[in-house]
Amino acid sequence: MLPRVQPVSLAVAHPGTGFPGRNASCRWDDARRTIGVVTETKTPPETRTALPVRRLAGRTVGAFGLGCMGMSEFYGSRDDARSVEVLHAALDAGVTMLDTADMYGDGHNEELVGRVLRDRRDEAFVATKFGIRRGGGRRWHDSSPGYARAACDASLRRLGVDTIDLYYVHRLDPTTPVEDTVGALAELVRAGKVRHIGLSEVSTTTLRRAHAVHPIAAVQSELSLWTRDVVTDGVLAAARDLGVTLVAYSPLGRGFLTGALRDRDGLAEDDFRRANPRFTGENLSANLSLLTPVTEVARRHGATPAQVALAWVLAQGEDVLPIPGTKRLDYLRENLAAAALSLSAADVAALDSAFAPDRVHGDRYPAATMPDTSDAPGTRA
Repeated sequence: MLPRVQPVSLAVAHPGTGFPGRNASCRWDDARRTIGVVTETKTPPETRTALPVRRLAGRTVGAFGLGCMGMSEFYGSRDDARSVEVLHAALDAGVTMLDTADMYGDGHNEELVGRVLRDRRDEAFVATKFGIRRGGGRRWHDSSPGYARAACDASLRRLGVDTIDLYYVHRLDPTTPVEDTVGALAELVRAGKVRHIGLSEVSTTTLRRAHAVHPIAAVQSELSLWTRDVVTDGVLAAARDLGVTLVAYSPLGRGFLTGALRDRDGLAEDDFRRANPRFTGENLSANLSLLTPVTEVARRHGATPAQVALAWVLAQGEDVLPIPGTKRLDYLRENLAAAALSLSAADVAALDSAFAPDRVHGDRYPAATMPDTSDAPGTRA
């Protein structure tokens, strides 16, 4: 039996105990009723257990961060009380990085995270983003220097902090040179409002141009078994060359890699996966066949498919930091236990082959919201 990460505030089963995890036989609510979640808010420090660590922006952080987006929107209804419990439990377990953005819930997500930071600011590495604006029923990208400054001030207010540890450009707009954007963020660093600068969904050329203006601490991009664009397009290699951490969002493939989602019937009407090409019609049916090797590896290790998927991301390198999101205590516990799962080279190779890019059906976003990772505009001579 592998040693397990066991945050004691979460009375849920973990790998090797017979708990089926998020497999096909478990519906979303059934699993919670079966396990019985303890909803205490904080764990006494003397009873906490350590999560393995990684380095980010010169600091030691937990090997997993917590993606907070789904606590506010995109994945069904919100439950602030339950989300606050998850945030406290994550910090108790050694999760350091809390990942949010000003556009998640139109500011709600930052305010939610801010509620937890009031008493625990020193325990958290706070990452937020700007660059996606909303209004009048539409969204657009704005990475202009003026908006960067205004957005930072607004995020500081909502989070209730004096300094943001990592401030990302969520999306670059099509007209602002990345040099101008990063230059404005560098001014925020000098002003003490931001400690480190990050980018999200960019090309290798854009990353290098940005890094030439001011050191980039992290690039956040989607990385999972079924989405490996940052590997094939060279972004991960460029980040390594520059000493930049890759923060991997959606490491569970928006829940698909857990094996729990066999159809769309269990998704809320406002769940954005209903419009995601990989979760629709024939694409979903074809993609489900890819899960068999994940289940087989999980069975050999006494783990769950979700833990295998997360262990695969961790195996991509010490400079890769996954940020799985959840608003449930049992899923948090299950995810963190993946840090103790060590995949063999044969396991990784089998999973790589099973999820070869040409075997995955459907784009990772609808066309209207697909990130544009072409080179940023306005290259300076």
